[in-house]
Amino acid sequence: MKCLRCPAAGHDGCRGRLWFCECLRHSSFDGKVIAGGKSHNVSRRKFSPGTRGSRARPGLRDLRKVAAASVREALRERLRIVDIHPHVISTDETHYPRVPISGHQSDWSRERPVPCEKMITAMDAAGIAKSALVQASTCYGHDNSYVADAAAAHPERFTGVFSCDVLAPDAREKMIYWMGRGLTGMRLFTTGSTMPGQADWLDDPRSFPAWALAEEKNLPVCLQMTAKGIPQVTAVLKRFPKLRVILDHLARPQQDDGPPYMGAESLWSLAANPNVYLKVSERNLVGARQGKATPESFFGKLVSDFGANRIAWGSNYPASEKSFPDLVKLAHETLSFLPARTREWIFSGTAETLYPALRGK
Repeated sequence: MKCLRCPAAGHDGCRGRLWFCECLRHSSFDGKVIAGGKSHNVSRRKFSPGTRGSRARPGLRDLRKVAAASVREALRERLRIVDIHPHVISTDETHYPRVPISGHQSDWSRERPVPCEKMITAMDAAGIAKSALVQASTCYGHDNSYVADAAAAHPERFTGVFSCDVLAPDAREKMIYWMGRGLTGMRLFTTGSTMPGQADWLDDPRSFPAWALAEEKNLPVCLQMTAKGIPQVTAVLKRFPKLRVILDHLARPQQDDGPPYMGAESLWSLAANPNVYLKVSERNLVGARQGKATPESFFGKLVSDFGANRIAWGSNYPASEKSFPDLVKLAHETLSFLPARTREWIFSGTAETLYPALRGK
């Protein structure tokens, strides 16, 4: 029976000496196995290789269950988490004035501001290694000064994603400026709590110079949009085939109709384009439990159609009212049915592909 925890330590198997491999915690078996820091009682019916018969089987099943729980918890403990959708808001309104994109500041940014230092504390509490700070357009509009300053102050924890008016004549110059400040992604805000509906300018010819620069610089562009904007995105990607885009909140698809999720057909239509990436947030995790939807059927299809290497998790903290640890817990619990390697991509691998600045310890 192979050691589940530390074959490098030389424990190749139990060889009949123990009822179960002691490498779970390097201690003799005493009727308990430690899994995930907790002690679990198991059957004391002796098992050794070659033992057969019904009397041995119940104990073995118990041990296997405990071992499986131990491995799952150990994988969760080691899972690297990188967040690509938190927002930082300074409480210093003199140096960082609030100029929301719609003229109306979002309630969450006014009521629950989280400065960058507190963001680090919250990340530590939630077990998050690094984050791509996303410009809060409903607080700062296109003035990305605070995101840039936060990322520059803590490059070991942050990179930043800026916002820009891509219809403006000087859009390219603004993009170059913010990239020069160290920001490694762009975000376009076309709908939200302060801007209901779906803007229609994503494929406006005035935006083409900005799209061309993003394609040229391999700059990922995340899009706050609804499914109604997908035809515009499709047109943009046809004109700029090497452009990489990320759909925030999966472009808010319908989920409650259940399999085969025909209400999200426009989302599935993008799966064939390898440069379309998806950002999974609380909205989608909760939505996968509503109506006829289940996490297994919805996220199973999402991974099957797009591939885990094109899906990343984003907290939307503190726009979400949940605590950071609770947002992480929600994601873990909802996606727990997926294989470990798939979850590694969703929780860190895809983020590090999109934003190489987030790689490393």
